[in-house]
Amino acid sequence: MPLFPKCPFLLVTGYECPGCGSQRAVHDLLHLDVKGAFSQNALILFLIPYILLGIYLEFFDGKRRFPGLEKLFFGKWAAIIVVSGIIIYGVLRNVV
Repeated sequence: MPLFPKCPFLLVTGYECPGCGSQRAVHDLLHLDVKGAFSQNALILFLIPYILLGIYLEFFDGKRRFPGLEKLFFGKWAAIIVVSGIIIYGVLRNVV
């Protein structure tokens, strides 16, 4: 098993933060183990496409090609929904 750093939030509180396991999940994805990645951090499977869309819009002329897409996925309400989802995931992963 590769060496992964410990989460400071987990060490201090004993609870997993929403990002706990994301590095292991990316490691599993790089080895094409989607099930393993989902078990490490399910949130990362939803955030990676979201991040890739942001990179496309910002650096590959996506804003010009799809002008409404940026506002739809990265506007004020989208940010509220994404942050709320991350917080809810962080709470649920420690309760369930």
